[in-house]
Amino acid sequence: MTASFPMFGVTVVVPCRDEEANIVAAHRAIVGELGGHDVEILFVDDGSTDATLSLVSALAAEDERVHYISFARNFGFEAAFSAGYKYATKPWVLHVDADLQGHPDQAHKLIEAVSDRVDAVFGVRDQRDDPLLRRWGSTLSDLIARRVLGIELPPGATTFRLVRTGIARRIVELRRPAPYFMASLPAVTDRYVTVQTAHRARRAGSSKFTVLRLARHALDLYVGHSTVPAIGATLVLCAGVLVGVLLSVFGAGAVAVLLVQLAMLPAMALLLRYSVTASSRDGRALYYVRESDLVIDAADRLHLERAGVGAR
Repeated sequence: MTASFPMFGVTVVVPCRDEEANIVAAHRAIVGELGGHDVEILFVDDGSTDATLSLVSALAAEDERVHYISFARNFGFEAAFSAGYKYATKPWVLHVDADLQGHPDQAHKLIEAVSDRVDAVFGVRDQRDDPLLRRWGSTLSDLIARRVLGIELPPGATTFRLVRTGIARRIVELRRPAPYFMASLPAVTDRYVTVQTAHRARRAGSSKFTVLRLARHALDLYVGHSTVPAIGATLVLCAGVLVGVLLSVFGAGAVAVLLVQLAMLPAMALLLRYSVTASSRDGRALYYVRESDLVIDAADRLHLERAGVGAR
């Protein structure tokens, strides 16, 4: 049932990868809650290998409010929402994940928080319905980022968010080493708020966030938005070199020297990660689009196979 607030221009960006079990339900929920508004629904297919793209393109053929972008391969969550934000056409962007854990029926809470002095509204789960390990991992990652590394993040913020399209696009254009949106937005504007929203468990399909992926996601945040780990790693290396020299001078055995060198490896790996992160964007786009029903910038296109798809 559509909420009874004034007409609102919004592009609902729906990143999806192998979400064939949720695409139709996501479309139905978005239309049901926001269909009375000036709404555009933009699905971003992040290299799905199931029927996700077929379902999305069928919806686009049936509903003129639906558009889609399909990547040439899996480029990752950040790339998917970045493409959606770039090609959104309405004044505001509402980010809704295809699994509907941040459900469109909560969108009115975000919209009601909008004012002339607000550029972004983040949903904060009032009770998170996720596995315990994932909840603990997210809490620990957020604690390290904000309290230890000094990274500014909207407290408790989730991907269920409403952002002015111009602001969202500007953040995408920053091309920061790690396009972590919640850490990038405070670098652009301090006019953001949070509101409590309900959270649902995934009801179909499988989560793409494994423990390893969550760990890599956290590392990208730390490396991309703080120099503290780099400073710490450098100090560890310097201390390791000094200890190694002292051990050699005082005739310590080869085993002791080897242990010191092994202890330095994590610091070396972390500094290498900084180097790779800083240079990884050179010479390539954040994503390449294979297929879309939108006009796509030439820099973002790989090969648009569908007839009638424009380029610019």
